[in-house]
Amino acid sequence: MNGRKLKIFSGNSNPSLASEIAEYLGVQLGAAKVRRFSDGEIAIAIDESVRGADVFVIQPTSSPVNDNIMELLIMIDALRRASARRITAVIPYYGYARQERKTRARDPITAKLVANVITTAGARRVVTMDLHAPAIQGFFDIPVDHLPGVPILAEYLLEKHLEDVVVVSPDLGGVTRARDLAERIGASIAIIDKRRPEPNVAEIMHIIGELEGKTVIMIDDIIDTAGTITQGAAALMERGAKEVYACCTHPVLSGPALDRLEKSVIKEVVITNTIRLPQEKKHPKFKILSVAPLLGEAIIRIHEDSSVSRLFSQ
Repeated sequence: MNGRKLKIFSGNSNPSLASEIAEYLGVQLGAAKVRRFSDGEIAIAIDESVRGADVFVIQPTSSPVNDNIMELLIMIDALRRASARRITAVIPYYGYARQERKTRARDPITAKLVANVITTAGARRVVTMDLHAPAIQGFFDIPVDHLPGVPILAEYLLEKHLEDVVVVSPDLGGVTRARDLAERIGASIAIIDKRRPEPNVAEIMHIIGELEGKTVIMIDDIIDTAGTITQGAAALMERGAKEVYACCTHPVLSGPALDRLEKSVIKEVVITNTIRLPQEKKHPKFKILSVAPLLGEAIIRIHEDSSVSRLFSQ
């Protein structure tokens, strides 16, 4: 590494991931305290010098999303005022990414608002993974390194030596991701055509592709309430699939998700640790893969001013 100091700090969103990244880099996590006053206000204290340092703040903005965003903003502001040389916000899961466009009159574009306040707080670069809408990169007026989760998922799936595999996209918008996974593991591709009459409600219309006797891997960027993935798995089994696996980068798992996955025909759910899963959300069906080595490599390359895009190559 170059002569500049590299420091890693973490909020309360996913401290275990931050610790893994720090261990991968061979550095200690920065000394910082995040606490709350009795009225709920967040107080942050940076307990070591960061003057002239290259600082990376690890903070997925997952649930509770508003608290985690405020922690990130306040920590960035504290580091900026403490004369950090450069602050990079490492946001493995970017909250509000599904509010990235106007679908009705007077809708906000909240993903853009969040980008604005992160930049205003003092971040000079952002690292994130599998944005729900890749165009969100353009909402920032600072560099964004957008890392894919598919290579991590593909490496694990190849180790399983599955046969007669078809990768299924749960909607038309996820075809590029499904094709990427299919190419990496040598599989064919199929697509579920669905519509959403309202948020978190999906209706399956058609399935495009050959499924009879196949091992199916459904891939999405997010599993939230698990309605799409479990309905899709049932429809695929009805149409002749031998077995169904599901995988995603971001396990949001809100509301009825755990119950739905428990009762579903899905054999295994492959997820990453971009979002910390509390013990009560862990399940025997889950296989959790770590994104720490990928994020650690990205941090090294940013710190050394070398290419991050080489991480994306197959």
